[in-house]
Amino acid sequence: MLGAAHRVSAMNEVHAVRARLAPGERKLQILQTLAQMLEAGDRVTTALLADKLQLSEAALYRHFASKAQMFEGLIAFIEDSLYGVVTQIGAQPLPASDRARKLVVALLQFGERNPGMARVMVGDALALEHERLAVRIHHLFDRLESSLRQWLREGELESATPTVDANAQAAVLMAYAQGRLLRYVRSGFRERPTEHWDAQARWL
Repeated sequence: MLGAAHRVSAMNEVHAVRARLAPGERKLQILQTLAQMLEAGDRVTTALLADKLQLSEAALYRHFASKAQMFEGLIAFIEDSLYGVVTQIGAQPLPASDRARKLVVALLQFGERNPGMARVMVGDALALEHERLAVRIHHLFDRLESSLRQWLREGELESATPTVDANAQAAVLMAYAQGRLLRYVRSGFRERPTEHWDAQARWL
């Protein structure tokens, strides 16, 4: 069993580590903890988040003006990640349909690997939060669908016998991806969104 001196020393080390965190690192730590709480299904309040981080609520507010701003930080991470994927896929010399499938898979994989953020993406974690957060998520999916439409239209122009309705197909692909993510969240993260993708992709 640790003696009193050892316990004091250990606590001092913890406080020293906290003190050494740069503002950017602290913000990242706050967002990571928020995502972990969402994954665990915990109720998220600034008081509970501060307790998880062993900080005061005042310390949280030095980095984020509100809980809504914390959620915006998560959404910004989601946007940066997925828009980066769009740029990478768009630059590849692939048929339009292959690029569209790669984007859908990337979207499903991102949600699967980040369950807490999947709750944000489907709106489950935003139900009681500021409405601007839901609007921003809606805009995210609109932009992804717009990329799908653009690629599929390019594929139509390149085809000698164009038969694909780019608008309709992009809408179906995005609705499928959102549905799979929603099912993942509602199943308690048991039903993986990428499960059976190969078989289902043939129907899409």
